[in-house]
Amino acid sequence: MTTSPRAAKRASDFVVGLTVLVVTAVLIGGTLWLKQADLGGRTRQLTVRSRDVGGVALGNPVVIRGVRAGRVEAIALGSDNWVVLKLGIDRTVDLPADPVVLLAASSLFGEWQATVTSRDGVPNDRELRAAIAEARSSSDTLAGAVLPDIAQLTAVAGRISGDVAKVAERVQVAFDDDAARELRQSIRNVAELSTELARTIKTQSKNLDRISTDVQSGLETVNTAAFKLNAFSARLDSATSRGEVQAIVGNTQHAAKELAATTASLREITQRLDKAETQLSRAVARADTVFAKANSRDGTMGLLLNDPALYQQSDSLVRELRVLIADIKKNPRRYVNLRVF
Repeated sequence: MTTSPRAAKRASDFVVGLTVLVVTAVLIGGTLWLKQADLGGRTRQLTVRSRDVGGVALGNPVVIRGVRAGRVEAIALGSDNWVVLKLGIDRTVDLPADPVVLLAASSLFGEWQATVTSRDGVPNDRELRAAIAEARSSSDTLAGAVLPDIAQLTAVAGRISGDVAKVAERVQVAFDDDAARELRQSIRNVAELSTELARTIKTQSKNLDRISTDVQSGLETVNTAAFKLNAFSARLDSATSRGEVQAIVGNTQHAAKELAATTASLREITQRLDKAETQLSRAVARADTVFAKANSRDGTMGLLLNDPALYQQSDSLVRELRVLIADIKKNPRRYVNLRVF
C-alpha cells in the first residue's frame, strides 16, 4: 500500500507541530519551575522593611524554625531609602508570635537566607535590636535587619586583634626590668603574707575551738537555767492559782506600811537625841566654865579640883561620859526600847 505525497506532508506537519507544542510546554514549565511560580495559590506574600539586605538576592530561601517555608520574590528600594522585600510563604505555615525577619549568611560560600523569628528570639545585640525597632512601621509590614556575616565578624576580629597588639605593645613598654623586680617582690610579699595568714588562721582555729567549747558549756548552763526557770514558772503559776502570791504581796504592803511607821518613829527619836546632844553640849560647856573657875584654886572647890587624885578621877569620868554619849548616838536602841506592833 502506497502513501500519497499529500498524506506524507500532513503527517510531517503534524509531527513538527506536536514537537513545537511539546518544546513550548517544556520551556514554559521549566521557566515557571525556575521562577517557582505559584500557580495554585499555595503561597502568601509578606512585606519586609529593612535598612539593608546585605547579600540577599531573589530566590533565596525563607526559613521558619529551621525549615524552608518560602523564598524571596522581590527586592525594591523605597522612596524613603528603605529596602522593601516581598517574601512568598507557604499558607500552611504559621508565623511566630510578633514576627521579625533576620537576613543572614547561611554558609561560608556567600549564600544568604531570610529567617522569620519572634522578637524574643532576636540575639541580645543592642544595635540589632535598635535596627529592628527602627524598621517597624505598621502591622502589615514586618521589621527586618541584617545579621553580621563572616566578613564583618572577620573585620571586627581584625580590629580587636590590632587593639590587643597595641595594648600588648604598651604593656611591654610599661613592663620593664624595674617593674619585673617589683612584681617579683610583690609575689614574695604575697607569699609571706599567705604564710602569715595561714599561721594566724591555725592559731585562731584553736581559739575558735576553745571558744566553741566555752559556748557549748555556756549553752548547757543556759539550758539548765532555762529548766530551772521553767520549774520556777510552774511553781509561780501554781502559787498564783492558789492565791499565795496575792497574800505575799498583801503582807509585803502591810510590812512596808509598818516599816514606814517605824522609820518615822526612829526619825523622831533621832531628832530628840539631837536636842539632847545639844543640851548636853551646853551642859558640858557650863561644866568647863565651872571647872575653870574651880581650877583657879580659889575656894574649897578649887582646892578639891587641884588635888591630883581627884583630877584624874574627874578626867576619867569626863572621858567615860563622852564615850557614853558616842555610844548613845551609835546604838540608840540599847538605851531606848521601841516596839512596833
